[in-house]
Amino acid sequence: MSDPGIFNDPGLLAYADIIQSRHRAAQDLEQTIRTGHDGALTGFADYHLRFGLHVDPSRQQWVFTEWAPYATDMFILCDRNHWQCVPEFQVPKINDTVFEARFDADQFAHQDLFRLKVIWPGGQGDRIPTAARRAVQDPGTLIFNAQVWDPPDSYVWQAPIPGTPSGPALIYEAHPGMALEAERVGTWTEFEQHILPKIIDAGYNILQLMAVQEHPYYGSFGYHVSSFFAPSSRFGTPEDLKALIDAAHTNGIRVLMDIVHSHSVKNEVEGLSRFDGTLYQFFHDGPKGMHRLWDSRCFDYGKPMVRKFLLSNLRYWIEEFHVDGFRFDGVTSMVFTDHGLDRAFVSYDDYFGPDVDLDALNYLYTANRLVHDLNPFAVTIAEDVSGYPGLAAGTNVGGYGFDFRFAMGIADFWIKMVKEIRDEDWPMGLLWHELTNHRAEEATISYAECHDQALVGDQTLMMRLMGPRIYTDMHKDHAGIDTFRAVALHKMIRLVTLATSHAGYLNFMGNEFGHPEWVDFPSDQNHFSFKYARRQWSLKYDPELFYNHLYQFDRHMICLAKETGLFESGHPDLYYIHEDHKIIAFARKDLFFVFNFHPSHSFFDYQVDARPGRYRLILDTDPSRFGGHDRVVPDQIFFSVSKPFTSSGQGRLSLYLPSRTALVLKQMS
Repeated sequence: MSDPGIFNDPGLLAYADIIQSRHRAAQDLEQTIRTGHDGALTGFADYHLRFGLHVDPSRQQWVFTEWAPYATDMFILCDRNHWQCVPEFQVPKINDTVFEARFDADQFAHQDLFRLKVIWPGGQGDRIPTAARRAVQDPGTLIFNAQVWDPPDSYVWQAPIPGTPSGPALIYEAHPGMALEAERVGTWTEFEQHILPKIIDAGYNILQLMAVQEHPYYGSFGYHVSSFFAPSSRFGTPEDLKALIDAAHTNGIRVLMDIVHSHSVKNEVEGLSRFDGTLYQFFHDGPKGMHRLWDSRCFDYGKPMVRKFLLSNLRYWIEEFHVDGFRFDGVTSMVFTDHGLDRAFVSYDDYFGPDVDLDALNYLYTANRLVHDLNPFAVTIAEDVSGYPGLAAGTNVGGYGFDFRFAMGIADFWIKMVKEIRDEDWPMGLLWHELTNHRAEEATISYAECHDQALVGDQTLMMRLMGPRIYTDMHKDHAGIDTFRAVALHKMIRLVTLATSHAGYLNFMGNEFGHPEWVDFPSDQNHFSFKYARRQWSLKYDPELFYNHLYQFDRHMICLAKETGLFESGHPDLYYIHEDHKIIAFARKDLFFVFNFHPSHSFFDYQVDARPGRYRLILDTDPSRFGGHDRVVPDQIFFSVSKPFTSSGQGRLSLYLPSRTALVLKQMS
C-alpha cells in the first residue's frame, strides 16, 4: 500500500496491523481463486453455467445438474410424470456432492413447470433448483415452481452497455411493483412505459431497481430472496426486464439493482434453506445461521461453494441482464457476527474486534474485484450503517473496493431534527457537520430520505413536516402557515443535502414531490389492500396542489446538479455560519449557496463572506411556481465588496435573505 489510503485517518494507525492483516487475507483469497482458474475470477464464478437446467450445445438434449452434498436421491417432478417420482426423471448422484442427468430434447419445453424431490437420510422435500432462472407462483395454491425458460427468440439488445459515466450520480430508487397509481402490482413493461419517462423528465441519470430477485412474500420489499438467479415473475418475463434496462440505456440512464447477498429467505420449498436436508449447506449451522431480527438465513461466506454461488450471481446479472452495477444490501449485517444490531458504533474498537466476520469481508473484496473485472465502468454501492472504515476505499489502498457508500446517517439525522427539535432551534454547526462528515478516501452518496423512511412505522419527511394536514392543506385554496412551512423546509432540506453531497444523491420514487403516504404492502393486517403500495402520480401533475410545486423545484435542483457538475469539486467550502440567524453559506465549484433556515426573520443587506467576484442568482426556493412567495427577484447580479480589516483577498456579499429560503448564486468572474 504505497498510497496511505485509509491511513490518512490517524485514528486508524493504532489498528494498522489488523487492517493490513485483513486486507492481505482478502488479497490471498482472490489470488488463490485466480490461480485455480487461469488468472480469472470469472472462471470461478460459473455456478449458473454449471448448475440448473440447460440445453446442450447441439440442442439434442437437456442437462440438469444440481449441488446437494447431503442428499442421497433426486427426482424431477413435472406434468409429464404427473408430479411423481419415476425412474425416467431420476437425477443420479455422480459424485459426493453433485447430481446430474440428461434428458431427450422433447422431455422439456419452454414454459414447462417443474420442481425437485430431494431425498436425504431420514427425510425428503420438494425444492426449487438452486440455480433456477425463473420461478412462478400458482395464483390459486400460491405454490412456487421452477419454469423452463427457453424462448424461441432470444432478446436482441438495442443499446450498447454504457461506458464511462458522464455527469454526477443522481440515483432514482424505485420499486417496480408499487410504481403505478393503480392499486395492484405493476410490471416491468408498465414501468418502462409509464415510470421510466417520469424519471427521464425528472433528470435523474441512474435507476436503482428494488425487488428484482424472486421473493415469495411481496411485502418483504424484495429483501427475502428465494431464487437468486430469477427475476421476479410477478412483474413479468425476463425479456420484459431486459427491455426495461435496454430502454433505460437508450435514454442515457444506467441501471443498478439491489443485490441481496446478506441473507436469504428461510422458506424451504421456495428457497435455499435445508435444500439438501441440512441447515448448513449454504448457511451457518445453529443460531449463527439465523438472523434474529429479519427471520432469515445467514450465508457462510467461508465456504467455497457459497462464494461460487454468490459471485456467479453477480456475473449472471451483469452478463445476462446488462445491469450497470449493484447496491449491496445489508452490508453491516454481513460484516458483523451480531449483524450490528443495537450498536451505536462510536469507537474504532467496534470495527476491529473478534465479532467481525472476516469471511464476509473477504467475499465483499472479491465481489468488487469480480464486478469491475466484468465491467470496469460498473458501480457498486455499500449499504452500511456501521461506518466500517475502508469499504468504499480502493483495494490498492487497503480498502474493499466499493465505488460508493451510502451516507445513511444523514437521513436518520433529518428525521431526528424534524421529530425532536423545533426548526427555530436547529443547530447549524451540527447540521453542517452531519452533512459533510465522511472519510476522505471514500466516495459517499447522500439522501434526505430513501425507502427506509417511508415504511410503515416511520414517515416521510413531508408527512412529518405536515402531519395530518397533508391530507387537507396541500391545495392552494386551503394552504396556511403550516403548509408553507412544510413546503419551504422540504425544498431546503433536499437542496442542502444535494449541495453538500460528496459524490452523489439519491431519491426514493415519489418523494421528489412529497408523496403523502407511507409504504405498506398488502397483508393480513391491512386486509390485503394495495392502497399504500402504489404511487399517486396524479398529485404531482395537478397545478393547484403543492405537490406539483415540489416536483418542479426538484426537477430544477437535479438539472442544476447535472449542468454544473456539482460533485466534481469533492467537498464544499464553508464560508459563513450563524447559529442565531440560522444561516449557512458555502461554496462549491463556481456556485455559492446561502440558506436562511430562520422561521420568521428575513434579512435585508445581509453580509456573508464569499470569494471576490461577480455573481448571478440562478436558483432560489421561493418562486410561486415552487410553492413560495416570490420574495426574491430572479436573475439578480451581485458584486462582492472587499472585506475590511483583512488582506486575505476575502470578499463579502450583501444579500436579501427571506425566511426559510435558499439562494444559489453562480460566480461569473
